[in-house]
Amino acid sequence: MQTEHKTCSDACYQCAIACEHCAASCLNEEDMAMMRDCIKLDLQCAALCRLVGQFMALENAYLQPLCRVCVDVCKSCAEECSKHPHDHCQQCAQACRTCAQACLQMAA
Repeated sequence: MQTEHKTCSDACYQCAIACEHCAASCLNEEDMAMMRDCIKLDLQCAALCRLVGQFMALENAYLQPLCRVCVDVCKSCAEECSKHPHDHCQQCAQACRTCAQACLQMAA
């Protein structure tokens, strides 16, 4: 795997882990209704990031378009998570921003 592919793949998998942790942690928050959008985006982002990581390993022809979508989803998830003061949300937002930046470089 090429170095830039590995860097992006690692960022994708780290983001997926952070998003899954955030979603699980949000389920334990007092006002779960307020966390609904966060949970939904966390789960969508995690699924997409895992898929992009898999495609990265395969060096698939669809990698660039998938990376472009991943940038958008990661940015949306980061924006939503940033609204919440919880540590898990803030950590997830940072992981999403890192992944978005790595995918942006791959999509170029």
